[in-house]
Amino acid sequence: MARIRTIKPEAFASESLAAVSLSAERTFFGLLTQADDHGRYRDQAAVIAGLLWSLRLEHGPMGVEDDLNQLDTAGLICRYEGADGKRYLHIVTFARHQKVNRPSGVRHPDCPHHDLGLAHEHSPRSGGTLTQPSAQAHGVDPEDSLSRKQPGQSEFSELSPQAHEHAVSPHGPDLGPRNRDLGSTPLGGASAPAPETVSAQQLIGEYAAACTHRPPQDVLGRLGREARKLLDEGIAAAHIRAGLERHRAKGLHPSTLPSLVHEAMNAAAPAAAAPHRAWTNPAPADAAAAYGGQL
Repeated sequence: MARIRTIKPEAFASESLAAVSLSAERTFFGLLTQADDHGRYRDQAAVIAGLLWSLRLEHGPMGVEDDLNQLDTAGLICRYEGADGKRYLHIVTFARHQKVNRPSGVRHPDCPHHDLGLAHEHSPRSGGTLTQPSAQAHGVDPEDSLSRKQPGQSEFSELSPQAHEHAVSPHGPDLGPRNRDLGSTPLGGASAPAPETVSAQQLIGEYAAACTHRPPQDVLGRLGREARKLLDEGIAAAHIRAGLERHRAKGLHPSTLPSLVHEAMNAAAPAAAAPHRAWTNPAPADAAAAYGGQL
């Protein structure tokens, strides 16, 4: 059952929240309203997407799973497995910023890392979900890194940036560590540039941004499904973008996207123009023919 929670003004100046994407920040605020009176909730990306993003179909379970990975990496939530074998999450600073007058009983298992004091080691999620491992900075106590509090308000903690090996991009699969310069050359020699990795969500986001007015949600959802199918077939993102540009210009039904992509992929190349030839005076023998016998 959702609950009314408090968001403090200093939350919008939080360095921890600034380290994640806007969608992850929105998911974090939404989790405050869904978590129980101890800051715990079931770690189910599909359920959370249905509760917090029901009117934003372009941001589904995969997008929410990415949001949760970012929040976990930033130290804002802690994901763990209970004794019952189910996955849970815990909002780390919940007790510090939410004052519950009559808290309900325990609904979810204690967080083993923050309630029971066990070491927190990030590990890949089980069950086939694509996630990336991350490591919380060792030796950093979130209680020690607090921002200044204003009169009449309790302090809002600022967790220091977390040391991590991998982070998930907010727009698709893993593109490499956040703290590495992707333009630098790794030790041991040069390497080829990484291939472009684009998700259907990113392509539809670009499509919507280029429209004068935001298209209906149903149109964006259907276009997203068609774009995902094309990506799964191995169609290049550049060809899908070209098809989406044609779709935006013509305003056709979303089901026509494959045909528009086919048109963009196999459009006939324009015929090459004939090379320019400079004019030269005709030979004396051909002078009469060249000037139409008017000499």
